[in-house]
Amino acid sequence: MTKRVLLAKPRGYCAGVDRAVVTVEKALEAHGAPVYVRKQIVHNRHVVETLEGRGVVFVDEADEVPAGAIVVFSAHGVSPAVHQQAAARGLRPLDATCPLVTKVHQEVKRFARDGYDILLIGHQGHEEVEGTAGEAPRQVQLVDGPEAVDSVIVRDPSRVVWLSQTTLSVDETMQTVARLRERFPELTDPPSDDICYATQNRQVAVKAMAADCDLVLVVGSRNSSNSVRLVEVALGSGARSAYLVDYAREIDLAWLDGVHTVGITSGASVPEVLVRGVLDFLAERGYTEVREVITAEEKLVFSLPRELKGSISGPGPSGAV
Repeated sequence: MTKRVLLAKPRGYCAGVDRAVVTVEKALEAHGAPVYVRKQIVHNRHVVETLEGRGVVFVDEADEVPAGAIVVFSAHGVSPAVHQQAAARGLRPLDATCPLVTKVHQEVKRFARDGYDILLIGHQGHEEVEGTAGEAPRQVQLVDGPEAVDSVIVRDPSRVVWLSQTTLSVDETMQTVARLRERFPELTDPPSDDICYATQNRQVAVKAMAADCDLVLVVGSRNSSNSVRLVEVALGSGARSAYLVDYAREIDLAWLDGVHTVGITSGASVPEVLVRGVLDFLAERGYTEVREVITAEEKLVFSLPRELKGSISGPGPSGAV
């Protein structure tokens, strides 16, 4: 039987990740090293290590940045408290927050002003969740999966809204929403989808091919929520096995025993060069037939932070680091 690869499309870089990485690259070009970035600019080991090699310094908090220096806020967003901390130190911020994350921040502020209890579906400790909840910490409760619903306490069951982290599994999120609605029948939905288009598109592409795959390889880092979700989606959609790898060298040859069809996808923070490495690795082992499984075309591009617009032309090609 022919060994083949099914290659999911869309995969890899989304518009928000591309914008964030290019923001750091342009800051390096305009100001020279070092450029400081609070947290990882995106959750991908290769991207972070490549940028470190070019003079980017990643820090956990803004108070680690020298007074007056440039600091880039990551694609995951930050709370108002972080903006205040940066201002107090005279830092020059470049906000690379994904616009789709910013949209959720605006929703939190709006519903908080209107007196709602806000149930934020997301993962404890994730940077995006911390930034979003920080917009209204007294009114936001984190709901980390369906099992957390029973512990939710609200002031007025008629004024409750759910919002979500942008990188979740669509299916699991809707399971949590269903449980919430059982407890709070008047639960308000967000004005538009919070789970980002790229996360949804990548999950749909994996669902379309998973049942035909003996093995699905998801290229992505372990701290990347959307990449981890792709492994779960693959297994839940019929793949016999699925694994997350940063690089082709992490593939265990035992995973290929008896495997005729390998599915490949990558998380929204993964440059295409890493996928190409996996394709080359498989081709050397007889998986030479490659067919793309296309479920959507993505054309969205986000403009760069306004502080950079005067001296640069705009985002570079997707996947460049």
